[in-house]
Amino acid sequence: MKAIRIYILLSLFIFYNACEAQKKTDPPREVIFSQGPSGISRTLAQDRNGNIWIASWQGVFRYDGKSFTNVTTDVSSARFFSVLEDRQGHLWFGTIGSGVYYYDGKSFRNFTTKDGLLNNEITCIYEDKAGNVWLGINGGVSRYDGKSFRNFLISGNSIIEDKTGKTIPDFTRPPDEVSTIIEDKAGNLWLGARSNAFVYDGKTFTVLTDKGKPFINVRTIIKDKKGNIWLGGQYGLWRYNGNTYSNVTQNFVGYLLEDKKGNVWTSSQIANQNNWALSRYEEKSLVNDKPTVTEIASEGMIFGILEVNDGSIWYGASNGVHRYDGTTVQDFKVK
Repeated sequence: MKAIRIYILLSLFIFYNACEAQKKTDPPREVIFSQGPSGISRTLAQDRNGNIWIASWQGVFRYDGKSFTNVTTDVSSARFFSVLEDRQGHLWFGTIGSGVYYYDGKSFRNFTTKDGLLNNEITCIYEDKAGNVWLGINGGVSRYDGKSFRNFLISGNSIIEDKTGKTIPDFTRPPDEVSTIIEDKAGNLWLGARSNAFVYDGKTFTVLTDKGKPFINVRTIIKDKKGNIWLGGQYGLWRYNGNTYSNVTQNFVGYLLEDKKGNVWTSSQIANQNNWALSRYEEKSLVNDKPTVTEIASEGMIFGILEVNDGSIWYGASNGVHRYDGTTVQDFKVK
């Protein structure tokens, strides 16, 4: 009888451990490369440890200064579009069609419309001062407070909160794709969409206009060290000093960056050409009607721009990722 009890206890012990083993999952496989992505690379960010993260259509790559590692090889085959490191040091990766992935350095968590997202096409990600994560999507924005999503729908010239649980079908590419979000020094949120641009004071979304004319197809909005707001898009590059808007260039502008010296970098389409240019506007000349601008490089298309800790400028393009060290442009393709 005693032997039977021991056998039963042993069997239960083995069964319990087997169940526990089934609950555990191996960490996602990471694949190391000597070169970076060779295709479309949309957004770049540098984390607090100095690693550079690249959201590309071939996955999310991490560059540690020596090699590139694709961290999403076994996670998703989706096209990755946006990346953010939050205040906790965790990472968010936006995709086209598969929602957003949250990465704590060990495991991934995927949020989609099933979890409350308005849409699964995440074109930009921003964390506000309160720690809320805002996701720019097709048709509006979703705000995540750490527990649940709060959704806001673009409807013509207004944005309204949706409490019905409505979702927008994927891959519809409506004109209301939100491509940029920033927070100004007063705590207002600025949103740029393919239709209108909006300012949100925490209660109401207001269409952004200058002399009665709305800013449409705004691709990037940034805040500089002086508190000025810069807008880049269909109508070129604009600066807002808190009172008035000034037009810097009328060429289409896709992405913006202010570097440590106060220079403003743009990626924009070259007039009458299919190529895009990476350009630098000199800080001291930005107060002039015609600021000094230097074209640094040209590619088929140029997307996100990043200044890293050593002062070099990285940018994503249609053919991979590139680095400008102040003298030459380097790509990371196999030679």
